Amino acid sequence: MPEADDPKPGPKPSEDPSNSITRRRFILGVIAGGAVVSAASYRILAPGGRGRSFGGERLITLNVNGQPRRVEVMKQETLAWTLRYKLGLTGTKLGCDRAECGACTVLIDDVPHYSCSVLTHTVRGRKVTTIEGLAAADGTLHPVQQAIVDHQGFQCAFCMSGFVMSAVGFLKQNPNPTRAELAHGVSGNLCRCQDYMKILDSIMQGAEYMRGGASAGRSSSAGSVRRS
Repeated sequence: MPEADDPKPGPKPSEDPSNSITRRRFILGVIAGGAVVSAASYRILAPGGRGRSFGGERLITLNVNGQPRRVEVMKQETLAWTLRYKLGLTGTKLGCDRAECGACTVLIDDVPHYSCSVLTHTVRGRKVTTIEGLAAADGTLHPVQQAIVDHQGFQCAFCMSGFVMSAVGFLKQNPNPTRAELAHGVSGNLCRCQDYMKILDSIMQGAEYMRGGASAGRSSSAGSVRRS
């Protein structure tokens, strides 16, 4: 009996590349989806103080520099982001954004905190002070600010606001520190210019101004710089 011929394999139907799921397509889809979700809850300050709001925010009231401020915040939003990009208080700097450099330091109930590591919604009912809130209503600088002006305490000054806020918070608790104690009190702040000696000189003078031992705004001979 003759054997049946084996069926010859026919051509495979062509696959539509648009319907195939590849690793590359999957990763691109995940990235695109994550970008959409993360961008859906931002409110960016526009020129003139107006903001664009997106979903996922909650309207709360903050006490900032002695004034109630209504602002929409996300659950995971940091105080540094809120102050800079929603309230326009850009004196609070964002440096490392992970609680290491101290450039974002503000006072919360007169205690220094890294605002990049504080969630905004947790400070409701508390008193937040930024460097913009240190000067008096008539424009008179805080004694620590004035001492820095008098003694040229910083080089590039990016880290200045953080140092000032840390120093003010420390001096509220210890108004008559030794130089070593003050150095320890602001040791959580970093200066990229490595100008720590001048910074300590200025803040020590600021402590004296706060005690009323020297006239704020008048440079002493120790603070004068002779240029050739």
